[in-house]
Amino acid sequence: MAEKILLVDDDSSILDGYRRSLSREFPMETALGGPEALKLATDSGPYAVVVSDMRMPGMDGIQLLSKIKALSPDTIRVMLTGNAEIETAITAINEGSIFRFLTKPCSKEVMAKTLTAALVQYRLVTAEKQLLEQTLSGSIQVLTEVLSLVNPAAFSRAERARRYIHHIVTAMKLGNPWQYEVAAMMSQLGCVTLAPETVAAVFNSEQITPTEQAQYDAHPKVAYDLLSKIPRLEPIAWMIEHQNQPLSEAGPGDFETADMRRGAGILRIILAYEKLIHKGVSRNEAAHNLALQNKNFSPEFFEALVALDPNAEEGQIRKCRIELLSPGMIVQQDVHTNEGVLLISKGQEVTPPLILKLKNFHARHLIGGDVTVSTPTTSLAFVKGAS
Repeated sequence: MAEKILLVDDDSSILDGYRRSLSREFPMETALGGPEALKLATDSGPYAVVVSDMRMPGMDGIQLLSKIKALSPDTIRVMLTGNAEIETAITAINEGSIFRFLTKPCSKEVMAKTLTAALVQYRLVTAEKQLLEQTLSGSIQVLTEVLSLVNPAAFSRAERARRYIHHIVTAMKLGNPWQYEVAAMMSQLGCVTLAPETVAAVFNSEQITPTEQAQYDAHPKVAYDLLSKIPRLEPIAWMIEHQNQPLSEAGPGDFETADMRRGAGILRIILAYEKLIHKGVSRNEAAHNLALQNKNFSPEFFEALVALDPNAEEGQIRKCRIELLSPGMIVQQDVHTNEGVLLISKGQEVTPPLILKLKNFHARHLIGGDVTVSTPTTSLAFVKGAS
């Protein structure tokens, strides 16, 4: 994707001047004022760099860049103003996390050097982020596959939640989507300390003892204690710890806490949605009920939830020989050994380790040779025409 630059000013002649002098060197767009810039950032973003004038009617530069920061944290923000007061500069830097503060009139040479430096900074930030995402997601994928072999019921639930959340964050165009998916993948990590029978009983709404319930209720804290020790996973660990707790909104300007609170809220509702689906409630009814219970939550979230294609995973259900299984299929039955031990829980995605596990048990004549699966035509696709 091209590294786009957005220049914002309420004076069209200034924007025209920058277009004439800099458009050959930099891919840029312009916006006449804050509201227009915010709409562009929402519809066409993210931008690598946003340069905004300070003094604009309706929405000044500080307000705009603060909103840009919330919308796209990786965007490099530059303030341009004819007002060089120290107080204005401090406010702009503190509230908008400004990379550079330039004063008018700004020559072509100074602007070009600033844009070049901003693009270099953007590449550093995004390269580090990409490396982090790939390394952590890959490592956690391996961990969850191993853990799914230990407690199939818990990690089948986590995998289903991850697929739902992938759809939601894509539909809502949320920043840093990987962290929400990782939070879902690891949300049931604390269940490794529980007996598989206890986890299965909870998921099937069966009666358990008060002691077992207390142990189950503690699993988010167990996961937090494990994950919070891993650098860069502290926010995800916090989301998981608070997955069962309704949270108040973060204070003004508290972007980091707001992100974690939103993640915990998404995780809480998705797990509740998954539980209703597991009980046999229809997808539309489950989404409607949760919307009524969480009226302070984003309406866009429930619109995206309703837009899930009910046939995306359940379509093309068939029996499949174990040796013909392929990654990406969805298991549509609980797979037990001849002695009744749960090996694979319904809803798990077929992976190479899962195939190997089934082959090994089949070779020892501990399970049958067929598994009921579906082959999704899309990955949690939108229903055409859904709103």
